[in-house]
Order: sequence, then C-alpha cells, then structure tokens
Amino acid sequence: MESGYARLTVYFEDPFWVGLYERGGGGTYEVCRIVFGGEPRDYEVHAFLLEHWRQLKFSPSMAAEEPAERRANPKRMRRQIQKELKSAETSTKAQQALKLQREQGKEARKRASRAEREAEAERQFALRQEKRREKRKGH
Repeated sequence: MESGYARLTVYFEDPFWVGLYERGGGGTYEVCRIVFGGEPRDYEVHAFLLEHWRQLKFSPSMAAEEPAERRANPKRMRRQIQKELKSAETSTKAQQALKLQREQGKEARKRASRAEREAEAERQFALRQEKRREKRKGH
C-alpha cells in the first residue's frame, strides 16, 4: 500500500500571506503556491482548501525519494513540529518546483502570444490583399 503526505505552510511574504501546499507519494513531489492576501484564520484556510481543491495548480511532478516509514518518539515529534512552526521557510525542493512551474507557464504564454501575433499579421495581410483587389476592380 502506497502512502502519501501533504503539508501546508502559511507564511508572510511582504505584503501578502502565502500558503505553500506540498504533496507527495509514490515517488513524486508536487507543490502549489496560494496567495491569501490578509492573514487567514485556520478555519478560513480549511474552508478555502475544501472549496477550491480542484482548481489548485500544482507544479509538474518531480522525482522524490520516499520518506522512511518509522514511528517517531512523541516528544521528538512534538519538538520537530515546534521547530518547523518557528522556521516557516520554504524548502529548496518547493522553490525548485515553483520555478519549474513558472518557467512552463512562461513558455506557454510565449507560445500563445506568438500564435496570436502571427494570426494578427495574417489577418492584416489578408485585409491589405482584399483592399488591393477592390482597388483593381475600380469600384
């Protein structure tokens, strides 16, 4: 049986509050960045995730090593949780995944704008050709 994990980190990135949602399992790792605006309350974050779960745009899957299946000592686990809460920095893996997602979005925008530009040029050319034909007709 494969197991997965999900982690949501909410931190302040001037001037907005940002959520970094990481999920993994089965040797994959994906990340999504959510901008909340003002400081969200716990129940607001929970409601947002329930309502907008399908619309979240995750980064492309990256290969990830499986976390070791080992029961941690409850006291140690509590210490680790407190340590993570104090240092709400993004992981480098998450930064790499977000960078990859931005680059792919940039490439998609470039392709779309290029196609739009070429279509506009073709339309202008066809318009000029039509005007030439109308002038030659003498009407």
